[in-house]
Amino acid sequence: MGRALLRGMLKAKWARPEDIIATTRQTEKATDLAKDLRIEAHTDNKKAAANADVIVLSVKPQLLPKVMDEIASVARSKLVISIAAGITTAAIEAALPGAHVVRAMPNLPVHVDAGATAICKGTSATAEDVATARAIFESVGIVVDVDEYLMDAVTGLSGTGPMYIFQVIEGLADAGVKVGLSREVSMALTLQTVLGAAKMAQTSKEHPAALKDRVTSPGGTAITALHTMERGGLRAILIDAVEAATKRSEELGKKVQK
Repeated sequence: MGRALLRGMLKAKWARPEDIIATTRQTEKATDLAKDLRIEAHTDNKKAAANADVIVLSVKPQLLPKVMDEIASVARSKLVISIAAGITTAAIEAALPGAHVVRAMPNLPVHVDAGATAICKGTSATAEDVATARAIFESVGIVVDVDEYLMDAVTGLSGTGPMYIFQVIEGLADAGVKVGLSREVSMALTLQTVLGAAKMAQTSKEHPAALKDRVTSPGGTAITALHTMERGGLRAILIDAVEAATKRSEELGKKVQK
């Protein structure tokens, strides 16, 4: 995720390579990152944070407390953006006194500049801080503002969401093979169908139910398939999955913040 954000910022010219310092836990990865993006990269979090105006904490929630301990003495008055699931702005502000904190939840498609990111601000963050965070994530997709109490729901829906769609893609492609298509043809048709349907829903502004009704002609194949999906509980499964992921995000945050 961190590498994808860096690529996006550079591609959008939000920052120049000489303006960026990246850190990783392993020297080999830092070397690879520096060579790949032509930026400075090393393993010293405190040194990097000391020389930064904006600090992006692109680590898993279990690692965040350790990283914050390392940079606490140099983060005062700086913008700190965290993408760690479940960790509240209040917890980050307590660990980094004086920092201006913005919390974000991007998702995996930032890797292809099609990410969906939600952001919320802490008590000390300014409108300018939020604008800076927005610009970073808009370089790799869309950004929405939400109240912080909804961030776990964002994690359950869009943060985890690509996995749901990958499962649907795999299932549809397997179904195509089952009814006689080659794997290559089935996958190509599946991917374009998913992409086309999403684009149509995004650009038409119509409710998905209205778009569904366009396809389901009386006594046709689509209404027959829809009956099968409703009988199997597809809609309920998706709702249950998002709810379960949301609860897990809440649990992760509480566990780390104990």
